[in-house]
Amino acid sequence: MPQLAFANSFWESYDVLDKPVKAGVRKAMAKFQQLTIAELYADKGLHLESVDKARDPRMRTIRINDFWRGVVLAPDDGSDTFLLLNVVPHDDAYTWAAKRLYTVNTATRALEVRNVAALEQLTPALERAAADAPALLFAAHSNTVLRDLGIDDQVLRAVRTIIDKQQLEAFGALLPEDQFEVLQYLAEGFSPEEVYRDIVAERRPADAPDDPSESLAQAIANTTSRITLITGPDELADILDKPFAAWRVFLHPSQRRVAYRVSYNGPVQVTGGPGTGKTVVALHRVKHLLSRSSDSRVLLTTYTNALASMLRDYLVQLLDDERLLARVEVTTVDAFAHRTVRDLAGRVPAVMGDADERQIWRRVRRLLALPWTEQFLAQEFRHVVLAQRTRDLEAYQQVNRRGRGTPLGPRQRERVWQAMETFTAELQKAGATTHLQVCARAAELLAGADLAIHGFDHVVVDEAQDLHPAQWRVLRAAVAEGPDDLFITGDPHQRIYDSRVSLSALGISVAGRSTRLRINYRSTEEILTWATGVLEGAVIEDISGCGTDSLSGYRSLLHGKRPSAVGYPSEQDEVSAVVVQVKQWLGQGVWPSEIAVCTRFNVLLDKIADRLTAAGITAVRVKDRSDADGVRLASMHAMKGLEFRCVAVAGVTARAFPFTKEVTPEEVDQIQHESDMLRERCVLFVACTRAREALHVSWSGTASPFLTQRTPPGAGHHR
Repeated sequence: MPQLAFANSFWESYDVLDKPVKAGVRKAMAKFQQLTIAELYADKGLHLESVDKARDPRMRTIRINDFWRGVVLAPDDGSDTFLLLNVVPHDDAYTWAAKRLYTVNTATRALEVRNVAALEQLTPALERAAADAPALLFAAHSNTVLRDLGIDDQVLRAVRTIIDKQQLEAFGALLPEDQFEVLQYLAEGFSPEEVYRDIVAERRPADAPDDPSESLAQAIANTTSRITLITGPDELADILDKPFAAWRVFLHPSQRRVAYRVSYNGPVQVTGGPGTGKTVVALHRVKHLLSRSSDSRVLLTTYTNALASMLRDYLVQLLDDERLLARVEVTTVDAFAHRTVRDLAGRVPAVMGDADERQIWRRVRRLLALPWTEQFLAQEFRHVVLAQRTRDLEAYQQVNRRGRGTPLGPRQRERVWQAMETFTAELQKAGATTHLQVCARAAELLAGADLAIHGFDHVVVDEAQDLHPAQWRVLRAAVAEGPDDLFITGDPHQRIYDSRVSLSALGISVAGRSTRLRINYRSTEEILTWATGVLEGAVIEDISGCGTDSLSGYRSLLHGKRPSAVGYPSEQDEVSAVVVQVKQWLGQGVWPSEIAVCTRFNVLLDKIADRLTAAGITAVRVKDRSDADGVRLASMHAMKGLEFRCVAVAGVTARAFPFTKEVTPEEVDQIQHESDMLRERCVLFVACTRAREALHVSWSGTASPFLTQRTPPGAGHHR
C-alpha cells in the first residue's frame, strides 16, 4: 500500500479551500491509502498522471473534482511514499508543478524545493546588475564554505548576484528552504561555524551517509520540520478533519540572534508591533536559559491570567520535557506577588476590585469635601503615591508628579494627602488591599528574603507595556542583578491599561541591550496598514520611559484583501450583518475556532451570541478557555495576545470609542486626558491586529472618530 506524506505547501493551500473541495481532498486521500501501487496508477477516478514538460519527472497530478487537482511527488526509486504538495485549480496545477524541482540538500539531507524555472530566468539578468554593484552580500564567504553549508551550484550562482538583505528576502520564495535559511543566518552576521552548528548539524540525521543519493522515502523521513508523514487511515482522518493549527515557533535569524545569544550583561528589552514574534522570542529565551544549567529557575510572567495560560500552553509545546517545565513558573505578576506575600508574611488581605475601590474614593471625596473627582484621586494614588513609593506627607510635598496635568500647590497637596491616608485607613478597616499594594508589599519582603528560595535565576516578561512601577519592583526584587537577570518584551502601541513607567528610574537599565522587531508574520499588509491608521498622529512613549517609539518601517510580508469598514442604521442591522459575515467565512471553509467576534461592551456581545446561536452557529467565550469548536467571542481587552484567521470588530461607535467613562475630562487633567485617549485608540488597534487574513469593522449610528481616516469614501451606512 502507498504511504502518504504532506508538505507544508499543501497545508497552506488546504486551510483556505472551500468545504466541498476539502471533502474531495479527504475522499481522494482515503482512496489513495486503500489501493496498491499498481491500482493507484490504473484508477480512473484519481487519474494519477504525469506533468508535461515538468522540470521534476516525478511530478504527478490527481483529480479532486472537475475543477481542482492535487499535485503529488511520486517515487521513482522503488519506494512507496507519495508526497502531496499542493491543491490548486486544474490549469494552475500543471503550471505550478512544471516549474518546481525537489532535491535532497547535500548538508542536511532534507528534501527541499526550488522554483527552478524562475531561478534560471532571473539569474543572468541579476548577474549583469551585480557586475556594477559596489558590494555583494555574500562576498566574504568562499564557494567552498557555502557548499559545505549545503548551497548547491544553481543556488550558488544566484547567491553571487545578491546585493543586500532586501534582495535576499525577495529571492526567498524561489530558493530551497534549508539553503535559504542558511543564507538568512549568514546575512544576519552569524559565522559559518555557528550556522553549521545551529542548522546543518541540528537537521542532518546522525546516521546520514556521505553519499547524498537517497530514496524519496528517506529524504521525506529526514524532513520532519516541513513534511508530515501519515502512518495509517485513522491518522489521516484526524489530521484532515482539524485545521492545521499546530503552533509554529519559527524564528527569523534576526529573532534567533536575540533569543539564543549566549548571555547578556544585564536586562534586555525587545519591542515590536503586533505579530512581530516578541512572544515567540521570549519563549525561546526561556528555553535557552534552561539549557545553560541543570538547576536554573525561570519566572515567565505577563499581565493577565488569559495571557499567562496561553504562555503556559505554548511553553509545553516548545519544551516537551517535564524536567525543564518543572523549572519554570508561568504566572501573572499579581499572582506571583500574592504568593510571595502569603509565603513570607503568612497572610494576604482580601484584594479589592476596581469598582469597590472607586466607591471608597467617592466616599473619601464626600467626607473631606474635596474639589477633585474620585477619578483624579484614584489616579493620583496609582500614578504618584504607589508608582513612586511615597510614604508620608513630607515626601509627597517633594515628589515629582511627572505625567500629571493638574498642578498642586503645598496646601492642595496637604489636602490630597489627607485623602490618601483616609483611603488607606478605609481599606485597613475593611481588611482589604489593592493588587498594586500587594505588589509593593511583595517587593519589600523580597528585598530581605533569600532569593535562592523565594526568587529566580532569570525573569522573562511578556506584554511588558502594561505593567505598573509597583509590579516592576516585584520583578526587579525577584532576581539578583547581574547577567541575564531580566528579559523584557512588549509593544507600547498595545498599551491598553493605565500604566506609565520609567525602567531606568526603577534600576532597570536596558541601554545598549534593546532590539526592535519590524516584520509582522501574522497579519496581511492590508490589515496592518488599516489598523496602524487608528494610531495616526499619536505620540507613543517607549517601554523604558526614556523616549518615544514608532511603527516606522513596520511591515508585513503577507498580502490579502483590504479590511471592510461598514456602518449600519441600527444595532439590529449591524448584528445581522456580523452573523452574515461569519456565515460567509464559514462557507469559505474557515474553521469556527479560527473566527473571532469582539466588542467593547458585553451587552452587544451577548446580542451577537444570541443571533449566532439562533442561526445554528456555535459560539464560545474566549474567557471560558473552552476547547469546544465554535466561533470565539470576546471583549476587546480579552483579545490581547490572541490571533485568528478572521476577526469581526463590532460596535465601533462614537459612544464606545472613546468611552467617556474611561477618559479623564480635559478640564480635570489635560495630560491624563491625552493619555486616556491614546489608550482608547490602542484598545481598538489591538483588536484589529488580531486578524491574520480578514478583518470586518462595523458600527451603527455614528462611527468612532478614530475611524475617520480608516473609512474609505462611500463606506458610510450599509442599507
